[in-house]
Amino acid sequence: MSTTNENRVSPDTHAQTPPVGGLQAGLKNRHLSMIAIGGVIGAGLFVGSSSGIATAGPGILLSYALVGTMVVLVMRMLGEMSAANPTSGSFSAHADRALGRWAGFSIGWLYWFFWVVVLAVEATAGAVILEGWVPAVPQWAWALIVMVVLTATNLVSVSSYGEFEFWFAGIKVVAIAAFIVVGGLAVFGVLPGVDSNTAGLGNLTDHGGFLPNGPGAVLTGVLLVVFSFMGSEIVTLAAGETENPQKAVTKATNSVIWRIAVFYLGSIFVVVSLLPWNDPSVTEKGSYVAALDSLGIAHAGQIMNFIVLTSVLSCLNSGLYTASRMAFSLGERGDAPNAFARTTSRGAPLAAVLASVVFGFVAVFFNYAYPDSVFLFLVNSSGAVALFVWLVICFSQLRMRKIIQREAPEKLVVRMWLYPYLTWATAALIVFVLGYMLTDTEGESSGRTTVLLSLLVAALVVAIALVRERLGSASGPAKDRRNDTAARR
Repeated sequence: MSTTNENRVSPDTHAQTPPVGGLQAGLKNRHLSMIAIGGVIGAGLFVGSSSGIATAGPGILLSYALVGTMVVLVMRMLGEMSAANPTSGSFSAHADRALGRWAGFSIGWLYWFFWVVVLAVEATAGAVILEGWVPAVPQWAWALIVMVVLTATNLVSVSSYGEFEFWFAGIKVVAIAAFIVVGGLAVFGVLPGVDSNTAGLGNLTDHGGFLPNGPGAVLTGVLLVVFSFMGSEIVTLAAGETENPQKAVTKATNSVIWRIAVFYLGSIFVVVSLLPWNDPSVTEKGSYVAALDSLGIAHAGQIMNFIVLTSVLSCLNSGLYTASRMAFSLGERGDAPNAFARTTSRGAPLAAVLASVVFGFVAVFFNYAYPDSVFLFLVNSSGAVALFVWLVICFSQLRMRKIIQREAPEKLVVRMWLYPYLTWATAALIVFVLGYMLTDTEGESSGRTTVLLSLLVAALVVAIALVRERLGSASGPAKDRRNDTAARR
């Protein structure tokens, strides 16, 4: 399993070369297209938007637009690097090459940590919904069943993961599209059979103005919605297991603008136009359920529970896939146990999947046994990892552009706009968001707590990486790769 720098960005590597290292090109174009779309529609959009609306009013649209723009720019940078060098390690492998082994090690393990904690959060959320439907089965049992089923899916083959995600994401896409169409017709008063007393564009300005709580609330809204965008980068990891990864990455990167515009801005616009932002039902029932109820749609709550459950299962499925592929890549690069880089005959990284799900099971246990201490620490200490990842992508792209231009300029099929100025501007915006989070001091999961604990964990991981590098603990191919990197610089 060669992962030297010569074959990581080399002019003679053909775009359609199958993935190396045991992974198989089991994902079809339809799988990746739906993974790309589903990656930006998380359960957070459905259940987390109500608090943002209550905080910023209709101005939450600006919060979503600001974060959406940031994600589009980050994905453009990641797309540039991944189209030139598709790999299961994605931004971690790019950071390894551009910034040094310590960076690839650190951001790879932090990202893995983020997703295994997400597994526990989503498994519990799914269990709550399922227990409401079938109360005879306890919540912990539902969490166990969900985790076991999706673990089995990921262990069979990458195509089984892709098939499950295709249908999970498909349900989300159809649901949001239907919501936008039905809600949009109601807003403009042309929905047959519905005469809503609350719907109308006047809701954007008639209840205290577009910014009822002032411009500062837009920034507070950013803190509430930024984490619902995490997952957009999954498509660049999955592209490494397609027949034509370069084409897949290019297509996914080019479509991220309309995906965010339609599914996030479009649906939130419909919500805040269907009923006043300060309607008590927005926070009591959830923004989407309240919007559906305002149209008199029967069983709106159960319909939304089904959609949220689908989103939870999709997030679980993708989270386990993402964590295992990152662990696989770390194993390939000598930054994790060698067993993580071994695959089954069907291309599934068995040890990497099992290690990820075991930690997920442990986190689920902590969620039930110590929800206000150990599990709260896990959630808070992984909360800002999304922003760390995006920041590392910015700095990696600044250096990788020069490396690619020098070694294989023909691989720059996706280019970051206004390089390097827009890259620096995006990095500055991310740092600003992190800094603004430090001003949020309310609650046990405040922005300040999240940033400080995440920085603590990040500092610990970086320290481990630097000590490993200093002591020369990396062995065999990893040492050769480090020396090769230094020589090429």
